[in-house]
Amino acid sequence: MTDIVKKKLEAEIQRVEYELHNDLPKELKKAIALGDLSENAEYHSAKARQEILRAQLEKMKKRLSELAMVDLSKVPHDSVGFGSTVTVYDSQKKAKIEYKLVTSEESDSAKGLISTTSPIGRGLMGKKEGDVAEIQTPAGRKELEIIKLVTMYDQPI
Repeated sequence: MTDIVKKKLEAEIQRVEYELHNDLPKELKKAIALGDLSENAEYHSAKARQEILRAQLEKMKKRLSELAMVDLSKVPHDSVGFGSTVTVYDSQKKAKIEYKLVTSEESDSAKGLISTTSPIGRGLMGKKEGDVAEIQTPAGRKELEIIKLVTMYDQPI
């Protein structure tokens, strides 16, 4: 899973670097050729885009280095951790819900893919079947009983 995320992030970094080092310099050169930079909208727009891309690039490179530090050998075999699929009973909704714990880049709550850094993800981490997780979410307090746990080691490849 993290390999897919890393590859997507690397591809996005390459795209942003290309735009930053190839496309934007051309735009800036054209804008400069138009003259008076103080009232040159094209120039100011390109400079603003350049700052946005630099910030995005820095953020993506930082995230890539964080992902490189993920040690999958430390993911627990018998409790909720990264890659686990967890079926919980939500006592407020009186319903079973299935979550899969993923990276923040992969999260999609509508599909049951939640980040390990989300309130629910953090609240479930380290829990085992039969445990009840009391979680404070932006929508209020939730009580989730873990009724089924399939760790990343138990899932088919």
